[in-house]
Amino acid sequence: MEKKIKKRAPLYGIAAVLLAIVLAAACYNFGVYPPESETAQPSPITPSALLNTFSSYEELKNFLLENSGTQEFFPYYGSWGGMLESRSKTMDTYAESQNSGFEHSTTNIQVAGVDEADIVKTDENGEHIYMVSGNNIFILKAYPPREAEVLSSITFEDTHLIGIFADGDRLAVLGCQYVNSYWDYYGGFYEDTKTFVNVYDTSNKTSPALLTSFTISGSYFNSRMIGEYIYFVVSQQASIKNDTVILPKVYSNEEIREISASEIQYFNTSDSYFMFTTIVAINVQDLAEEPTNKTILLGGTSCMYVSVNNIYITFPKSESTLIYRTRIENETIGPMVSGIVPGYVLNQFSMDEHDGYFRIATTTGHVARILEQTTSKNHVYVLNMNLSIVGKLENLAPGEKTYSARFMGDRCYLVTFVKVDPLFVIDLSEPTKPTVLGELKIPGYSDYLHPYDENHIIGVGKETAEAEEGDFAWYQGVKISLFDVSNVNNPKQIANYTIGDRGTDSPVLRDHKAFLFDKSKNLLVIPVQVAEINETKYPQGVPFYVSGTPVWQGALVFNITLSDGLVLRGNITHLENGINIGDNSHWVNRALYIENILYTLSDKKIKMNNLEDLALLNEIELP
Repeated sequence: MEKKIKKRAPLYGIAAVLLAIVLAAACYNFGVYPPESETAQPSPITPSALLNTFSSYEELKNFLLENSGTQEFFPYYGSWGGMLESRSKTMDTYAESQNSGFEHSTTNIQVAGVDEADIVKTDENGEHIYMVSGNNIFILKAYPPREAEVLSSITFEDTHLIGIFADGDRLAVLGCQYVNSYWDYYGGFYEDTKTFVNVYDTSNKTSPALLTSFTISGSYFNSRMIGEYIYFVVSQQASIKNDTVILPKVYSNEEIREISASEIQYFNTSDSYFMFTTIVAINVQDLAEEPTNKTILLGGTSCMYVSVNNIYITFPKSESTLIYRTRIENETIGPMVSGIVPGYVLNQFSMDEHDGYFRIATTTGHVARILEQTTSKNHVYVLNMNLSIVGKLENLAPGEKTYSARFMGDRCYLVTFVKVDPLFVIDLSEPTKPTVLGELKIPGYSDYLHPYDENHIIGVGKETAEAEEGDFAWYQGVKISLFDVSNVNNPKQIANYTIGDRGTDSPVLRDHKAFLFDKSKNLLVIPVQVAEINETKYPQGVPFYVSGTPVWQGALVFNITLSDGLVLRGNITHLENGINIGDNSHWVNRALYIENILYTLSDKKIKMNNLEDLALLNEIELP
């Protein structure tokens, strides 16, 4: 008997190995991963299991009736073009060199290899510019500047354009069509919304040809492009009207297909209301490949972070944030897993994936002008791919809230604020033990953080002045800072520049794609609206709460170096007198470069200036 056992042992070993391989493959395909570390801390909140699938329309309807606090229509505020929503390998999102064509900048993105839709794109050679202006897409020959001209345009009726992607001789246009619109105190909302992607052949720039159009019911939420594939997300309320569930619909080639209940997945939980959230994958190069889509019944969507392999969607629920992850690979959209962390998320830069872990920064509580009424605290959580919490750093900066975050490799940089700006340097090299390495407290705060290099960070936000009464500060002009974090225990601000007085604003504070930086060129460009205070009206001194009057709008061009800091080189405006409150169509909202030419863009004009001396070379007034 003993001999038989010895003979079978190798067979059992082989079987065990095969079983492990099968289970590992299944875990990979279903998006479930084993614990990253034997010492990983268990999550205090257990994440949901894999999704279920409705077996029938009746099951879906009964689920909504039993688990949703709201079945009737409620106002859903769709995207008006703001992209709702870390770099793992590169420190510069702008191209320093191209394999072919002209050297040119590209869209300021968060993750290397994951493009983001924007209102402006260049082609791969840097010779042409595609841009959104109102309901039009313009295709322009941009370089050389003396030959610049509008080559063609595409006009959309009754449509709100969201953004574009460019890939080779393909141009993808994303937009929304709103039907049955209503208006109330908060603005517009829509009962019937469709989101579309049109793909054009732009090999002939003077005559772009529509190749295909894909439309789905629901409001645009967010999108990314990886390789040849565009992934975009739409949301539609899961409402019941006249005793009927309004299911999502796909419109393609003049055909309408309703997404059946048996195609919809869900987590077996209750919520105040539910949304049909659909993820769509489209190959813009191989149009013979049918678009794929996956619909999940979720509580809603608020922010999105995308790595090369995963889409993370978040939604606030009570004092927590739900996180949903799905794996993507070409046309394949994998099953979804979910997790939950305390607090709410600021934006996409509060999230990151690195070395098999997902990191997220949140804030709990609220900030009040009276210190005793303030309950806010800030936290950083590390989760594994099952979205279980394995590490946490909690209760940072009590009484303040997060204004910006940036994950860079094994570090997290976090800015909180109430009266001064603590910049925290957080070590994440041990995922189970996030640790504060150092912090810097200075007046002002940063709304956006951008890597200068591995040891230096650029911050764009507001200067502030402490209020005489109350535990808060008054924001002042737009502030650009350069931080040195080479000594992680003692971060320093080595340069700063304040623009204008209280009331000065920049789209960079809300949209990172308006930010142009290139380290190799020592170049930093941001669009701003400058406000100034007439100090003669305040002989006793200007109160901190007084706002200035807008006096100028355009792009400010800086030299930025570690030795000289921030030096203003000049400015470019598209307005004759620098400002016209009623004419925001000439407000500069983007900047890019091709070779040694700086291009500034507004809805109605493109200017081309020499990067060396900012001399005007040409300009195009858009029709």
